[in-house]
Amino acid sequence: MDHNSTLFNTPHLTTVEVWPELEFNWRLVLATVIGFVGSACGTVGGVGGGGIFVPMLTLIVGFDTKSAAAISKCMIMGASAASVWYNVRVQHPTKEVPIIDYELALLFQPMLMLGITVGVALSVVFPYWLITVLIIILFIGTSSRSFYKGIEMWKEETILKKELTRQQGTLNSRGELLIDAEYEPLVPREEKSTLEILCLNLRWKRLLVLTTVWFLFTLIQVIKNDLVPCTTLYWVLFCLQFPIAVLVFGYEAMKLWRENRKRMMTGNTESICEASIQWSTLNITFCALCGILGGTVGGLLGSGGGFILGPLLLEIGVIPQVASATATFVMMFSSSLSVVEFYLLKRFPIPYALYLMGVSILAGFWGQYLVRKIILILRRASIIVFILSGVIFASALTMGVIGIETTIGMINNHEFMGFLDFCSSQ
Repeated sequence: MDHNSTLFNTPHLTTVEVWPELEFNWRLVLATVIGFVGSACGTVGGVGGGGIFVPMLTLIVGFDTKSAAAISKCMIMGASAASVWYNVRVQHPTKEVPIIDYELALLFQPMLMLGITVGVALSVVFPYWLITVLIIILFIGTSSRSFYKGIEMWKEETILKKELTRQQGTLNSRGELLIDAEYEPLVPREEKSTLEILCLNLRWKRLLVLTTVWFLFTLIQVIKNDLVPCTTLYWVLFCLQFPIAVLVFGYEAMKLWRENRKRMMTGNTESICEASIQWSTLNITFCALCGILGGTVGGLLGSGGGFILGPLLLEIGVIPQVASATATFVMMFSSSLSVVEFYLLKRFPIPYALYLMGVSILAGFWGQYLVRKIILILRRASIIVFILSGVIFASALTMGVIGIETTIGMINNHEFMGFLDFCSSQ
């Protein structure tokens, strides 16, 4: 995908490449602090944090918008990779299954990558003001919905804590509190050894499929970037991404649909995966559209699809710990795809990218560690949901302010505010 155009980097705005030197000063210190906090909160919430990184890199550090979007991807990749490494070494809160839901990852990853391709193409055509309006509406909507979801979970957890207080004197033979099954999903289970958890969390066949999809998409983008836009071969490669994504999605969707139908016929009400919804044709179609929408937003912003995927997983009934782990896992693939492409195109300074990626790696690991400890102490997994909501809302504010300010500047300069032609804008 051609990342020449995002919300912070559209053909309407001509930018000159600006790469500040990596040197110790107040800008670097402030960028380190914001990058660390943003990466920690972004990975915990499963949204990445691109909506915070790009404004930080342009307004504080002084990068041009193209380079800022590229370095932002490096930071997201580093934070998500560290988060995934941490997550595969911790067990599922309530079940003997991986904390990463590979079924949902296989369902959403191909559509997310396809959506990113669509989003990048639309960012070339859409006027800057329209992208800004869409992002503000979408981010405020998802942030509000996630916040409401967090409040609901907080109330449920309050009931749990009262139940624990009531049962303080009721212990089993092992000296453990007896918890009603209704509240069990909010209570961590007994820890296993790290090696046992690691073996349980890794599903090599599914990882192979996900890696293959990632490789094919990356290969197409690398080849396509060397072609003249709008040539026959360019469009052939562009369209080739659709059958790849649809094939993988269709296979996983059909498997979920058949298993759902089989269980309904036998009266089995157990969920097939972490999602609590019925895998009907309507719900599968809804998930496909949301996956494409999430990728499209990522393509428009140059950020990632976590802003949609994280809230969506919560909406379909995935518990916060698994939603965060799964969204971050999928985001690792989409962000690394962009980093490979940006590296080949020499879009970012290596020293600065390595430094900020190192900050994000530490933040991704320690963010997961600290939040998990807080959840164990407070017994409130809703903390993850509130963090997710906060990151999305902060992104809406930063992107909205910058977008509105830039749009006003374009109006004052009498710049063109309509739709552009895709081929002539490349």
